[in-house]
This record gives sequence, C-alpha cells and structure tokens, in this order.
Amino acid sequence: MPTYEYECPHCGNQFEAFQRMTDKPLEKCPRCHKKVKRLISSGSGLIFKGSGFYATDYRKQPASVAPPSCSKTKDGCNSCPHKK
Repeated sequence: MPTYEYECPHCGNQFEAFQRMTDKPLEKCPRCHKKVKRLISSGSGLIFKGSGFYATDYRKQPASVAPPSCSKTKDGCNSCPHKK
C-alpha cells in the first residue's frame, strides 16, 4: 500500500497514512480535526531485480543472426558486399 503525506494548514501537523490507492483521501486532521490537504510526495521506491538492466535481464535475447552468404566469395569476387 502506498504512503500518502498530509498537512493541516490550521495547526501545521504533518503526518503520513498508509492507504490503498482506491481509498478516498483523508479529510480531518487527527490533532485538531479540521480539514487537511494531501501533499505531493516523492512516490514509491524502485525495486531492481538482477543487475538492473532491461537489455540483460528482462528482454529476450535475439538469436544470433549469421550474415548472408554469397556463393561468389569462395571464387574471389571483390565486388561482393558480403565479403569478410
């Protein structure tokens, strides 16, 4: 569950509340019972799994692709673009 931060503009009380994302925001300050406002917080923490790189851990690796072969490279053709 996310942690939401609240502040009471009347008494200055700042507090956090663990709430579901579907829950309605809190409306009353636990100290003075007046209306509170929800603050914009830094959000949730990041979780890295593995080494943390998409290209190495999560993406399927493509099968190694062999370069196209040309039958003339064996004969010594110098104009072939596939010449190694």
